[in-house]
Amino acid sequence: METLQLLGVALGLASLAGLNLYLTVFATGLSIQQQWLDVSQTYPQLEILGHPAIVAISGVLFLLQFFADKVPWVDSLWDTVHTLIRPVGGAFLAVTALGSPDPVFDVIVALLAGGATLMVHSAKAGTRFVVNHSPEPFSNIALSVAEDAAVIGGLVLIKNDPLLALAVFGVVLLAIAYFGPKLFRAAKVNAWLGWRKLTAPSSDEFATELPTELPHESEILLAGRNFSGAKILWSAPCVSVASKDVPGNVFGHLVATVEEPRKLRFVAHRRWRPVTVELDLTTYKAAHESKFLSENVVLYSLEKKPKYLFVFDRGQRAIARGIAKSLQQRLTPAISVPTDAVS
Repeated sequence: METLQLLGVALGLASLAGLNLYLTVFATGLSIQQQWLDVSQTYPQLEILGHPAIVAISGVLFLLQFFADKVPWVDSLWDTVHTLIRPVGGAFLAVTALGSPDPVFDVIVALLAGGATLMVHSAKAGTRFVVNHSPEPFSNIALSVAEDAAVIGGLVLIKNDPLLALAVFGVVLLAIAYFGPKLFRAAKVNAWLGWRKLTAPSSDEFATELPTELPHESEILLAGRNFSGAKILWSAPCVSVASKDVPGNVFGHLVATVEEPRKLRFVAHRRWRPVTVELDLTTYKAAHESKFLSENVVLYSLEKKPKYLFVFDRGQRAIARGIAKSLQQRLTPAISVPTDAVS
């Protein structure tokens, strides 16, 4: 039981270090220094955190992070710099908490704790990067305050019930392992959109000619789905947004054919398996919208769900507008004139 409690303290401190290393050290050290927390009998090895120098330095660094975390893009830069610092700090806290005299055990604990810290740090950094897609700062401020509150709450949990802390932080790490790849893909897309906005000039014109060529891998995929006889009207590279049958944050091509005006196909290669989705756009309408980092083509229906969204970088504004215009023309129902009305 005592071993599990030690593991709960070590895992908890390592995980919280990935969220905010300086606040974790400062709050723990200050509590020990002011004798709000007595670790002399339970975890005497942690008393070092109450040293005035450690409390002062961690307090100053936390103050810097307190402001940096609330400024869009500055928070992402801060997280990038701390990609190595936080895992090292988390490993140190875990090794200190366990206080093992065995160097081999210390190395094993340091590697595992550093990995846990890196997982939490990566989730935090990825979330911040995705949030920075929005130009307003309020979401950054809310996230920063929530993270600080989570650190304080986590420390209180570790103090009161280390066994429950072990279970809670274990579940959190499992959740990060499950949702991490999705978050990574979202961060990758946002990084690409941000880079393209900086480097690719945009145009307010409509594209007079939309591209018609596909990479050979995509052509092979479409041919394998009984698509070889269709004539491609246009094909454009884009990124998918998750919807029914459409995976999210996948780089692929949106394809329209001459023969099927009310159908679209999205084709892509996703890791080890291909993606080919056919969209029936009967009763759907198309629209173009400009966002902070992207140009979006929206497909929606007033009669049924789901809504489909495909993202283009800012340098492809003309193509995105051209696709929206093409779809608007193709999806507009033809008006039939009664024969008896013709004289």
